[in-house]
Amino acid sequence: MPKLRVTWKKSTIGRPDKQARTIRALGLHRLNQTVEHEDSPQMRGMIQSVIHLLELEETN
Repeated sequence: MPKLRVTWKKSTIGRPDKQARTIRALGLHRLNQTVEHEDSPQMRGMIQSVIHLLELEETN
């Protein structure tokens, strides 16, 4: 199953609280941290809501 490699690249300072909570829900705790998640519609939706703060890479 394909995976998504998500890297947090921009700070949430000055952003709405909902975006900061989404970053935490993705498992990210500090800038430049990378996590991998299974590719699913739920993950894609969370990532899409904060895509301007992230770097996304698809892996196998």
